[in-house]
Amino acid sequence: MKSTIKPLADRVLVKPAEAEQKTAGGIIIPDTAKEKPQQGTVIAVGPGKKDEPMTVKVKDTVLYGKYSGTEIQLDGETYLIMKESDIYAICK
Repeated sequence: MKSTIKPLADRVLVKPAEAEQKTAGGIIIPDTAKEKPQQGTVIAVGPGKKDEPMTVKVKDTVLYGKYSGTEIQLDGETYLIMKESDIYAICK
């Protein structure tokens, strides 16, 4: 997807990972009981603040807090826009 949103300052646009559909034992999880994913892929990155360059890059897989960011809809997909400081780690 070609992002049509350019985050400002130290903000990052993240595509959350899909929520688990089944447990390890094979039990199907209903939509009402699914946990919000806390991992996603960076889609777009702002320019950063003055004297603070951005650490994350597009296509990085990141871990973030359960209630981090603001959910937005774009082209029928759900994304999160959050400050870079809400990201806890980059997965290698």
